[in-house]
Order: sequence, then C-alpha cells, then structure tokens
Amino acid sequence: MFSRIHHWSQHLFARLSSGLPSCCALCGTDSKTALCNPCRDDFFKQTQHRCTQCATPLTEPETQALCGDCLKQPPAFDATIVAADYAAPIDQLVLALKFGARLALAPLFADMLRDAMLKTPSDQHTLPVLLMAVPLGPQRLAERGFNQALEIAKPLARSLGIPLDARLMMRVRDTRSQALLHPDERHKNIHKGFLVSEHAINRVHGQHIGVVDDVITTGETLNELAKTLKRFGATRVTNFVFARTPHR
Repeated sequence: MFSRIHHWSQHLFARLSSGLPSCCALCGTDSKTALCNPCRDDFFKQTQHRCTQCATPLTEPETQALCGDCLKQPPAFDATIVAADYAAPIDQLVLALKFGARLALAPLFADMLRDAMLKTPSDQHTLPVLLMAVPLGPQRLAERGFNQALEIAKPLARSLGIPLDARLMMRVRDTRSQALLHPDERHKNIHKGFLVSEHAINRVHGQHIGVVDDVITTGETLNELAKTLKRFGATRVTNFVFARTPHR
C-alpha cells in the first residue's frame, strides 16, 4: 500500500496537467468516472467513526459522539461532514485543485461529500436550508483567479438540492494563509475576519446554514464563520469539508 501511495503522490500532478481524461484521477487506470471503484474503496470508505462536531477520528466510538477537544471547548459550528483524511495520495488532489487550478476535480469532491453525508446516520445530521463557501479575500481571489471552496459548493448544492449563496458572507480583510501559521497564531489571524452581507441578513436569521471548504485543520476559520453566522441569528451551522487533517 505504501509503495502505491508514494507512486501516486509523485506522479499525480503530471497526470492532471492535461486535465481529467477518461481515467481514474488517482491511479490513472481506465475509468468511466473520475475515480475508479478500487480507489473509492481504498481511500473513501468511511470505516472510522468521527466526532460529529469537528470530524476528527474517534478512538472509542461506542461510548462517545464528541472528541475531547469539542467536549472541553465546543466550537461554534454544530457538525462537520468530511469525505476523507488529508493524507497521501488524497492531499495531492486537494493541491491540484487549489494551486493547480484543476477545476474538473471540484465535482468529484462534491460527489465524495454527498456520499459521506449519506453514510452518516440520519440522527446525526439534518440538511441545511442554504449553502455558502468559505470566502476568499479580494487579494487572494485575484491571485488565484477562483475560490476552490466555491467550486466544490456549486456541484454540491445541485446534488443536494440546496440553494447556494456565493455572496452570503464576505471576508472583511485579507488575512495571512492559515496553513503558514503556528496553531497559536491562527485564532488571532482570523478573528473578526468575516461579515454577513447586507442582502443576506434576513436569509441567515433563524436558519441552518451549510459551509463548504476544501480542508479543515484546526477549524479556526470555520469556527469564526460559525460564530459570525450565529451572531446574525443562524440557529445551526454544518460544515461540508472534503478532507480532514489528522491530529498530530
């Protein structure tokens, strides 16, 4: 298994450089879908139990629904659904979308998130009435040319039959990349970084909002978004995030 993962990680960007032909995005074998069935089974089977609030894997699933961190210091969001862990070779798919502009991967991410939600016990989730994507600041959006979270949110909204508001929230200032910061600096970096758009205030009040992103690590960005949404009257916030960075 390790040798297969190493091979995929080394060559994934090269395979994706010409887009997504009729082959599996991970292993390159012929496939009518973006991901072949063996790769789905290897990397996207939800065999591990997760904290219902932050989606970190649980070691004692029979006796707990929340992880120790969420019990000790509950985040503002109520639930998180993820498709996979942020580990090789899946991490290369995320990087290919985010920094390689492989936008054809976004529908695949959305499909995986939909499947992950369907595998979640019905008593652990309810569908939001409205979806949004984690917004980028103007400078980051201009540099990248697209918002990867929004590219995932578009097909996910269609698949779930939930309206998407791409301008529900705005980032009020450009922040430093959370991935480049020490965990202790992330809260300060993102604090009061978002605001509900004026046109959307009535859409948020009293509603269950779904927030879409590509990766969750410490959860600081999603927590700040949820706090802001609830300050504007949202009753529940559920995150839909493609990959979860395992705790070190």
